[in-house]
Amino acid sequence: MTHPKIEQLRKLKAQAQLGGGEARIEKQRSKGKMTARERVEVLLDRGSFHEIDSFVVHRETHFGMGEKKILGDSVVTGWGTIDGRLVYVYSQDFTVFGGSLSQVHAEKICKIMDMAIKNGAPVIGINDSGGARIQEGVVSLGGYADIFLRNTLASGVVPQISAIMGPCAGGAVYSPALTDFIFMVKKTSHMFITGPDVVKAVTGEEVTFEELGGAMTHNTTSGVAHMAAESEEDCLYLIREMMSYLPSNNMEDPPFEPTLDDPLRADKELDDIVPDNPNKPYDIKEVINRIVDDGKFYETQEHFAQNIVVGFARIGGHGVGIIANQPMVLAGVLDIDASEKAARFVRFCDCFNIPLIVFEDVPGFLPGINQEHGGIIRKGAKLLYAFCEATVPKITVITRKAYGGAYCVMNSKHIRSDLNFAWPTSEIAVMGPDGAVNIIFRRELNGAADPVEKKSELVDNYRENFANPYEAARRGYVDDVIEPHETRTRLINGLNMLQNKRDTNPPRKHGNIPL
Repeated sequence: MTHPKIEQLRKLKAQAQLGGGEARIEKQRSKGKMTARERVEVLLDRGSFHEIDSFVVHRETHFGMGEKKILGDSVVTGWGTIDGRLVYVYSQDFTVFGGSLSQVHAEKICKIMDMAIKNGAPVIGINDSGGARIQEGVVSLGGYADIFLRNTLASGVVPQISAIMGPCAGGAVYSPALTDFIFMVKKTSHMFITGPDVVKAVTGEEVTFEELGGAMTHNTTSGVAHMAAESEEDCLYLIREMMSYLPSNNMEDPPFEPTLDDPLRADKELDDIVPDNPNKPYDIKEVINRIVDDGKFYETQEHFAQNIVVGFARIGGHGVGIIANQPMVLAGVLDIDASEKAARFVRFCDCFNIPLIVFEDVPGFLPGINQEHGGIIRKGAKLLYAFCEATVPKITVITRKAYGGAYCVMNSKHIRSDLNFAWPTSEIAVMGPDGAVNIIFRRELNGAADPVEKKSELVDNYRENFANPYEAARRGYVDDVIEPHETRTRLINGLNMLQNKRDTNPPRKHGNIPL
């Protein structure tokens, strides 16, 4: 016979498992959404989740709340494993007071974040909440601030991932915004500071939830989110996949994963991938896929600032972060959005000891009044700052254009790149041949009998003598000019050579990045 006190314990635990009750659970499922605990079970290795604070209840007595206490309150917290590696998780429970944040809700999240920092393991937050619990007033707001502080203190110490699985509004958005990556689900997750009703009342603008703060809005327009998943299950699997590229904390190296992909594999298709016409685009993702292990590239922020590509891959088993100009979009120029997107990614990789591989084909910074007035000088400086500051192994491959200030910014030798390779198709110069000829030979062109023919001759001459990798190679700014099909082998060799690299920045409290 089971002891009565053990029976009582089992009854209370079963009660806690029900959250807001069967009716609310069914309502959650009817919207195509999983419960808080179901999400945790999908995210973590089977049977690995260990919940804590399942007996916690809120402390509010006003507004009849004293009669509405639910075990565990509105968030599920604990730890488990992903691919056998420890992670801490919190999952907001919309079936309990709409997932609203109470004082104890915040305390539960803060407790596991403190544990994560002390034990050096990632934090994954699953957000599905109506916001601050109005009945608790300023106490609830204080709870948010307690979480924000821990997000900030954990930044660069352990990876922080946010999954938006429902509403995330008002002050609640700042916790995900402080984390490293935000995953959203199409059509069921929303983020905004003020909702459509408030926007209409204040500005007169009519906008839907999806238009204002849906997954694709934040993945394409604002750049707030990094991934847009088709479903909740897809979102959680994408998080599991991302975690395979990340170390558990800033004192570890990223996981090394042996591959059957031959390190000496030479893809001859790369030799002809860059068109002879310098104005003709090609897809830099095809270059990446032909070089990385098994053609597997985990891209982040795929839909935002598509003129630059960022993401994770493995090369010879080494986990790396890849930054690449995309000639298919705006000719691969750097603009405000691309600079910020890449800078954020570079700094994340540097925080967590992930080597950086840069594929460069950049004609410069995007000209225009909107860019200048929008602060391209300051925004472009963010990417420059990020590369300068980074002390992880850094390798650049110039595939074609490397012009002007953008040449300097895209991990040039001058800002502490470790290895710089150039393909024979690369053009390293202050500007493109066409623009250079217009400036240098202005008088000759004006006095020529046939200005068009003369300009064509001068452009060809400039390209042959200056728009090539050899002048930079003669000065040591490029370590080697390589055949494109050699790239994979050279990158693997470089990563092996640099695996014990040690570099530091001057002692300081912190730098002042041009935000």
